[in-house]
Amino acid sequence: MRPTVIHLHPQAPAKPAAGKPCNGCGVCCTVAPCPLGVLVSGRRHGACAALRWQADAQRYDCAVVADPLAVWPRLPLALRAPLMHLARRWIAAGLGCDSDLEAEVAAPVPRPG
Repeated sequence: MRPTVIHLHPQAPAKPAAGKPCNGCGVCCTVAPCPLGVLVSGRRHGACAALRWQADAQRYDCAVVADPLAVWPRLPLALRAPLMHLARRWIAAGLGCDSDLEAEVAAPVPRPG
């Protein structure tokens, strides 16, 4: 299998082992969106459009869970809480890392000059 290169925030936590609690590393959502992310992103490959870096927490999160209005600005306010609840279930939030991807930090590429 050919390696996939993804770009994450330098302060992103290291990917946890599969089954360990999610730490917001962003690896899985950067490689490909989950089924919910396919709806949000309109694509099946590449980074999910709902993936957001949270500088204060030094982690990534899902905007559909954290702030659905950022993803769907016209979402009626009455649907916000139910959507957040469903989104947590759809992405299995709190159930642990379900990604068997292996992540490595690549050496920086020297820039000419």
